[in-house]
Amino acid sequence: MDITTIYWIVLALMAVGVIGAIIPGLPGSSIILVAILIWSVATGFAGIGLPMILIFAVLILSAGVEYIALYFGVKQSGASKWSQFGAIAGMVVGFLGLLPALPIGGPLIGVLVGAVLGAFIGEYLYRSNLDSSERMKQALKASTGIVIASIIGNVIEALLAALAVAIFIYSTWSIVFIS
Repeated sequence: MDITTIYWIVLALMAVGVIGAIIPGLPGSSIILVAILIWSVATGFAGIGLPMILIFAVLILSAGVEYIALYFGVKQSGASKWSQFGAIAGMVVGFLGLLPALPIGGPLIGVLVGAVLGAFIGEYLYRSNLDSSERMKQALKASTGIVIASIIGNVIEALLAALAVAIFIYSTWSIVFIS
């Protein structure tokens, strides 16, 4: 296989990685790192230098951004740990397709709906000392905060993944097409 074909395959994998950074539960940064490893092995690790170190730094940062955004979103909305655990459990249940009445959308919709329901239920159970209407209000606030934080974290993670791909293209384009 020639280097140009390998390059386009690597770029396609990286595009999937950027999409994976947007969709919760998919390993976007990991896919990009695998693509870089494939490129490095195919080229005998030629061109590995400062640009690749920058890419690794950006991808490591992108992995932490979602957690940081979630932390601040939870803190801002006043959500409890129960809400966080509920959101995680709901994402798993939604991903596995165990939520009723989701005939369309598959795992992506299941993950989103599961996270919202899980956060809501977790916070509602945690706030058992409040009256029913106040519990509902707190649970809704917590689940909304977690969802908004997760979306913001995913968008930032996707932008950082796209930046890593842009750095890769900038640093390798001349190896493939100008040489």
